[in-house]
Amino acid sequence: MKVKVDVRGLQLPGARPGAAVEAAYEFDNFALPEQELFLPGHGLCASCTIGVIARHMLKVLGPDTIVVNPTGCAEVSTVTYPRTNWAVPWIHVAFGNGGSVASGIEAAIKVLKRRGAIDPNRKINVVVFAGDGGTADIGFQALSGMLERRHRVIYVMYDNEGYMNTGIQRSGTTPLFASATTSPAGRKIPGNLTHKKPMALIAAAHGIPYVATANPAYLPDMLQKFKKAAEVDGPSFIHVIQSCQPGWRFEPKYAIKVLELATETGYWVNYEIEDGVFRITVPVPKRKPVECFLKLQGRFRHLGKEEIAFLQKVIDEDVKRLNEMAGGEYIGPLDPEAAC
Repeated sequence: MKVKVDVRGLQLPGARPGAAVEAAYEFDNFALPEQELFLPGHGLCASCTIGVIARHMLKVLGPDTIVVNPTGCAEVSTVTYPRTNWAVPWIHVAFGNGGSVASGIEAAIKVLKRRGAIDPNRKINVVVFAGDGGTADIGFQALSGMLERRHRVIYVMYDNEGYMNTGIQRSGTTPLFASATTSPAGRKIPGNLTHKKPMALIAAAHGIPYVATANPAYLPDMLQKFKKAAEVDGPSFIHVIQSCQPGWRFEPKYAIKVLELATETGYWVNYEIEDGVFRITVPVPKRKPVECFLKLQGRFRHLGKEEIAFLQKVIDEDVKRLNEMAGGEYIGPLDPEAAC
């Protein structure tokens, strides 16, 4: 490469490896209810997977849930006065204070239980449902403070890898070489020059009980992680990748396909850190080339062979690091001949 790029890597200190989940989670005694708490008729873009995430999150968490929703795609598309798609208590907050508002709600619930205004045995979930901009960038301070104070809050970060609501600007989780309006690809600079911020590992560095990454294309895995997050005594953080048709520039029919390829190529690894034990929850015996993931998306259309090869090395290093943390080769070797 003729330009300097920032390739970030983070090794979680003190993580203990755990065996990978070799098969899909068993759902004995875990039937999803028919009740819909995320209602149809939203204004999300065609093929947007925010709706998939929100719908299944609420099916797992149930009606005793309060949603804190900072400014972002989910907020502007699901609550247009006087209509709402949320059939649970919901509050819109500023871009940067989701963690702070959720902390206050959780503290207020504790006080009301002590005073007898709420049944002390009633379990009420407080959830922050925020994008990457409102989490990894603008909302990071509030998130970190919430985790430090150990509020019992479930923080779900839907990550479409950019500020998609305001014009597709790059964010801290925009991948290397992606073209965005504030990191445009040109003749000398091949798009964004920083690697994706490892938000789940950053959250785990706070020593909280439960952290996970998830992918809506692997629905049983994502559902089980929502369930685990709701059961812990303390804060939890779930980082969910979310395909975005306008920002990633793919045909709408590929919304789930592109997410499958994210995991099949090792670009996105599904794992969890439960009480300090790190395990990969969706093993991949052999990886497809990262080019399979890239070529469906217009934001990578400008890349040449040199940039793709460089990005493949970055993904290889990420996979190696996560396998080491897991204590085995759960994300397998690259198969250059694999069909996309």
